[in-house]
Amino acid sequence: MGRLFWKFFAILWFAQIATVAGVSAIFWAKHKQEGANPVDSSPSADFLVHCAASTLRFGGTEALRNLLKEAPFPSVFAVDASGSDLLGRRVEGKALERVRDLAARRLPGVEAVRAGSVRYLLYAEHPRDCGPACARFPLRKHRYFPVAPIVSGFFASLIFAALLARYFSSPISNLRRAFESASEGDLAARLGPSMGGRRDELADLGRHYDKMASRLGALMDGQRRLLHDVSHELRSPLARLQAAIGLARQQPERLEETLARIDRECERMDSLVGELLTLSRLEAGEMKGTREIINLDELVSTVVDDARFEAEMSGRMVSSFGVRGLLVEGDAELLHRSLENVVRNAIRHTPEGSRVTIESRPDGNEVRIAVCDQGAGVRDGEEERIFRPFYRGQGSSSGHGLGLAIAQRVVESHGGRIRAFNLADSGLCVEIFLPGYPARESSFLAASAGIGLPK
Repeated sequence: MGRLFWKFFAILWFAQIATVAGVSAIFWAKHKQEGANPVDSSPSADFLVHCAASTLRFGGTEALRNLLKEAPFPSVFAVDASGSDLLGRRVEGKALERVRDLAARRLPGVEAVRAGSVRYLLYAEHPRDCGPACARFPLRKHRYFPVAPIVSGFFASLIFAALLARYFSSPISNLRRAFESASEGDLAARLGPSMGGRRDELADLGRHYDKMASRLGALMDGQRRLLHDVSHELRSPLARLQAAIGLARQQPERLEETLARIDRECERMDSLVGELLTLSRLEAGEMKGTREIINLDELVSTVVDDARFEAEMSGRMVSSFGVRGLLVEGDAELLHRSLENVVRNAIRHTPEGSRVTIESRPDGNEVRIAVCDQGAGVRDGEEERIFRPFYRGQGSSSGHGLGLAIAQRVVESHGGRIRAFNLADSGLCVEIFLPGYPARESSFLAASAGIGLPK
């Protein structure tokens, strides 16, 4: 058992012992107070006094005298005005004063009955004070101190304190072992099964640990996969650089051609490293950027103008349409880069003579941007994999496979989402959903900027 178990156990046990002792002390004090009272006011004693009073009332003093000699009436007294008991038993003055006070207040256990010209006070003496007669016929057993309740409470509290301490400390011990395994690199341990059917904060903590472990495991697997992919991507241009250098040494007359080849490979490697740094910063949350209100028309127009210049050189077309006046909040440079990556990817995969379309419109509380091409699309099951770093779909031989991965990280960092699906006829459509700026504020900002909103 750990230290936490013993702390829980000690605190709970002492609390329960203190409760049992306190309750027992209250009962003991009550019984002690009752012991100072010469009159037994219990229901059984009150019943005997009532029977004796009825006998005196209807049978006279002789009948009562005979009754008091029989069991279980030896503790019932019948005292006249002079303080003499009907059976000649001794009655203390203080006790008699107390009996008369209780009779005047008409409390249980005392009755006043007149027989002829004599008035009697009938009462049952307290068992502790009634002498040897009561020892033969006790009305009830009196304890001066409740030993049995304290002993039983002691053992009961011992058991329940141990169970309760174990109930709280066991999941924490499991969590400690799981963290120890995680610190050694083992993220396979899960706490959900060990929690059973618990529905409390400790069970929530275990489930959150499982989510954290799963997320860390996925990130570590992703880092290992990324390192492998980076090594593979860098190996090819490095091999071509070495080949170009060797060719330059063997054929000096082709130096200019070789230098051009080396320059292209260096640019390719520089582009790859730049995209890797961008992706790494996005995943680490370092590229926060400046949050501002962005006019989506201007953002899309800028991307389309640059894309048209590149597309026309390869015999392709780019067009855009949609609702005007849409506003989003975020970093304009990052959003421009992510949208440009999606559009350039679509241009790369659409055939010559075809068109890439960009549509922007509101979708509930979000803004939807759809980039669709007329290419071959992707195979079933690749819709999510194309957003992984270095993943290339079918028929893709150019690029590093980082454009869509960067776009996804940028969109998610803005609280949006991105997805891809094949069109019914042909082509792939990539949809970007970004949180729309509130309509009231959008109207005010658009009016201030002179933007015409649709009615």
